[in-house]
Amino acid sequence: MQDLTGLTAVQLVEGYRKGEFSPVEATRAALERAERIQPEVTAFVRLTGEEALAQARASADRWRRGEPCGAVDGVPVTVKDILLTRGAPTLKGSRTISESGTWDEDAPSVARLREQGAVFLGKTTTPEFGWKGVTDSPLSGVTRNPYDPTRTAGGSSGGAAAAVALGAGPLALGTDGGGSVRIPAAFCGIFALKPTYGRVPLYPASAFGTLAHVGPMTRDAADAALLLDVIGVPDSRDWSALGPAAGPYTAALAGGVRGLRVAYSPSLGGQVAVQPGVAAAVRRAVERLAGLGAYVTEADPDFTDPVDAFHTLWFSGAARVTQHLGPHQREVLDPGLREICGRGARMSALDYLAAVDVRMDLGRRMGRFHDSYDLLVTPALPITAFEAGTEVPKGSGHHRWTGWTPFTYPFNMTQQPAASVPVGTDGDGLPVGLQIVAARHRDDLVLRAAHALYEAEAAGIRPPVAAHAR
Repeated sequence: MQDLTGLTAVQLVEGYRKGEFSPVEATRAALERAERIQPEVTAFVRLTGEEALAQARASADRWRRGEPCGAVDGVPVTVKDILLTRGAPTLKGSRTISESGTWDEDAPSVARLREQGAVFLGKTTTPEFGWKGVTDSPLSGVTRNPYDPTRTAGGSSGGAAAAVALGAGPLALGTDGGGSVRIPAAFCGIFALKPTYGRVPLYPASAFGTLAHVGPMTRDAADAALLLDVIGVPDSRDWSALGPAAGPYTAALAGGVRGLRVAYSPSLGGQVAVQPGVAAAVRRAVERLAGLGAYVTEADPDFTDPVDAFHTLWFSGAARVTQHLGPHQREVLDPGLREICGRGARMSALDYLAAVDVRMDLGRRMGRFHDSYDLLVTPALPITAFEAGTEVPKGSGHHRWTGWTPFTYPFNMTQQPAASVPVGTDGDGLPVGLQIVAARHRDDLVLRAAHALYEAEAAGIRPPVAAHAR
């Protein structure tokens, strides 16, 4: 029998259309996989099996009548437990949020998926309030890597990445305020896109402000384009949402990279020490882009590490998230989160505005950079997955997660579209991600270049073969 958990969303929809299998079969297979991997990997904070099967049966009826209600009708999806989902608590990895309540509203991206018939498998794990680049929390414990459960899945959308990598649904919604879809995608060997800020509406607004994006986490670029077409439409609840896209992202995939001007920056001008296995895999993929007709130049963007400004914005946001908590609630917070909240609470309005000045200058510099280059390519991360349960690699000398994510958070500050593409493994068999960045509003170019790598078999890696994946 065909393993439906190994199919992409595009392949599932085609199978439904041809009557080769049904949404019920695909959903049952995804739920079985989710239940099998959960004890070892902890990808989910909640599975909603009965509701998912009911949604799948309704979808199967629509397909039998030849009347699917949307582009993802019957496709199993997961939702990061940061985004509101009607009928299920959204606890954000925190013991300070009560499950009691009406939970009667969908976030915009969830609402669009529901309108188009998606099947919701459950809510995926997140660190508390999505504050760091690995996924462990007081609520759900440690989320582990599909390729080696002794290592981290990354974060903060680590549960979503692990679920996609292990076949528990081909589509996942994640959020990204400093790399949070790209970091776990790189560690777990999947594709993820942080779209241009505002392309996917967000409600309620994030306390991290305009750093926070909602993005697709998928098996490949074609599935991400499909998902972005569904969720990347305006919603009146988000005052900063962009207007409709110029056209379907799925239609833009086939353009290839011939003639595109690509800047390859292996280390941001020597600012980042990159593991040799990561550097080699990324360089091979860049050479493949050149072989496909892109004009590749080794060039670095014109900025120094903006980590101090990012910390001001990030720590202030964290302090705002927890501002309403009383002393007893603060005692049950993740200790690292409690520390940065204290730092954020001591920052002034002038500190914040000085960080905004750095951010605006960074955006100006990147705008000028893209006058010369269509795309910037870097490693997604300088390292592969390290030991689970720690915020930073042991012995690294880093104090916070931003020490090992220098390629990701700058592009939250500039609001640019950026994706992580799996392009190989290191000597330990751990996934390596390549990052593709474009100018604001050019999500189509990021997806197009990534899709060209998949089409050329220069992207995508062998799925995990551990016992929990079988």
